[in-house]
Amino acid sequence: MRIAIIGAGSVGTNLHHGLQLKGIRAELVHARPLTANSQEPTADLPQADVYIYTIADNALAEVVSKVNAPKALHLHTSGSMPITVFGEDKPHSGILYFFQSFSREKLIDDWSTIPCFIEGHNIDDIAAIYSLAQCLTSRIYEANQHDRERLHIAGIFANNFTNLMYRMAEEVLKDTSIPFEALLPLIDNTAAKMHVMRPADAQTGPAQRADHAVMNHHLEILQSTPYAEVYQALSALIEKAHTH
Repeated sequence: MRIAIIGAGSVGTNLHHGLQLKGIRAELVHARPLTANSQEPTADLPQADVYIYTIADNALAEVVSKVNAPKALHLHTSGSMPITVFGEDKPHSGILYFFQSFSREKLIDDWSTIPCFIEGHNIDDIAAIYSLAQCLTSRIYEANQHDRERLHIAGIFANNFTNLMYRMAEEVLKDTSIPFEALLPLIDNTAAKMHVMRPADAQTGPAQRADHAVMNHHLEILQSTPYAEVYQALSALIEKAHTH
């Protein structure tokens, strides 16, 4: 099976690395030439049985339109884009959505615990996509557009917004002698709880206790920073969730 991964960003680089570790040859192709002004399909693409598009959502339709391979299986890795982006000229198409945060600075060697959500036009395409995903992980689930969109949003709350909180915590400590590393045991412990508890049951802190004296004191300290509004809004959400 000949595989071409179009897009050499974080997802494409990691996917290429993961397949290589499994002894599966795949060619990694930069997507930039495919976003040129030319309306003609590029002649520089390798011939492949499977094309995997690992590019930004806003460029996906344009890049897909430049690939002329109607008999191949075409897959994108987005959590938000529909299967219809491939159009009628690519009857064999689907989604191969690995639910993980990827970075080129730290390539993933072990994909066995990463969930993969798939969708295909028909049973044969779904079977082919499942077989490809199985090369990397056994945690494979069929998921339609509705479910994937909500999973993507959930991931943003659980990962991207959480990372923003880490950045804000680091900023709050900047005028102290306390390093950010002092928070790591707390962060690790909270993450570990998610394996055995529901998030609602793991919530702690002054907002969960409705301790307004502590929260008001924190807001006084934060009043000259851009974080006071965030602290107040999130505390209100926590308190509301634990008073019903």
